[in-house]
Amino acid sequence: MTHLAYLDAGSGSLIVQAVVGGVAGAAVAAKLYWRRLVARFRRQPTDQG
Repeated sequence: MTHLAYLDAGSGSLIVQAVVGGVAGAAVAAKLYWRRLVARFRRQPTDQG
């Protein structure tokens, strides 16, 4: 059984925009939460003196 699919220029453009938008959204979210994420893994200075 053969399935034929047709993607016109509008469909391809929509797919590309969705992928680029998802990547951009992930980048903005990572930038917003970067300090909070890094703070969890960073060692706290100890008072030794």
